[in-house]
Amino acid sequence: MFQTYCNIIKDGLSCTEKTRHNTNPATLEPNPEVPVSTREDVDKAVAAALAAFKSWSKTSVEERGQKLRDYADAIDELRDDFANMLTLEQGKPLAQSYTEIGMATTWLRAFSNMKLPEDLIEDSEDRKVINRYTPLGVACGIVPWNFPILLMIGKVAPALYTGNTIIIKPSPYTPYSDLKLAELGLRFFPPGVLQALSGEEDLGPMLTTHEDIDKIAFTGSSATGKKVMAASAQTLKRVTLELGGNDPAIICDDVDIDAIIPK
Repeated sequence: MFQTYCNIIKDGLSCTEKTRHNTNPATLEPNPEVPVSTREDVDKAVAAALAAFKSWSKTSVEERGQKLRDYADAIDELRDDFANMLTLEQGKPLAQSYTEIGMATTWLRAFSNMKLPEDLIEDSEDRKVINRYTPLGVACGIVPWNFPILLMIGKVAPALYTGNTIIIKPSPYTPYSDLKLAELGLRFFPPGVLQALSGEEDLGPMLTTHEDIDKIAFTGSSATGKKVMAASAQTLKRVTLELGGNDPAIICDDVDIDAIIPK
């Protein structure tokens, strides 16, 4: 499963004419080729997500939750492969890769057991007002490089659990694990419910300006977040931004920097 890397569109793998690769941060050796998506790929994925939304949004919360838990179990079964790939593409120590995968499956199971209550706002002779959590439509998750597995799952789990479909755009620096997570999802979710597109810097704007995408969830820099918000405003998308800060790192006087860095 971890030999070739393609986009996930509708119900299968979709490769592209143009490809690219990143390098292993530890050895600087090239990692495998990944797709460079075009506008046509985006349109195909959005069309598939729209079609899937019609039926997926009508499934029960219980059914969607069970599929997410089954998906979490499958990720656990492949945690060695995912951990190795995460370290090869992102560079974090293998132990931290295992920790990230464990956190991701914890999130999946936690979201899958959340309640979606109906709140009765008013019940009178004139009217009855109920607040419900209803599916929105097609979502797009834009994932950063630092925690690609955890932050992909952090967008996928709530979107699918609440009856939406989602297209994932991994960071160009760490596309591998996210493409494989979406590929694994083909075993559990109907065609078009969970898709992933790999690409270059022009892929984000194709998604944030697409008229048939209803929601953008972005994690990244504040500068890029401003661009995401501005682009999404053109079609009045709902937007969730988790943006990086500029918090200082405090190094105390008793720290031996030369001894700590090699660790």
